Amino acid sequence: MAKPPPPVELKRRIGQAIQGLRQDLGISQEELAGRADVHRTYLGDIERGNRNPALINICRIAAALEVKPSELFRRMGL
Repeated sequence: MAKPPPPVELKRRIGQAIQGLRQDLGISQEELAGRADVHRTYLGDIERGNRNPALINICRIAAALEVKPSELFRRMGL
């Protein structure tokens, strides 16, 4: 079984996946945060790889991005 990436790398990857999907939709961080019912600064911290989002927040953000959570993980390379 392959060893998972270090936590810092995982946080960076989830942030990039979220940011990429958000940009594909052409919406701002503020818009996505509103749709996902999370604070805008929290979302910004996630996108920069500074926060480790809880699973519930990953699910909320994925729904707001109109994708399944598995799509975020796929984009992370997991």
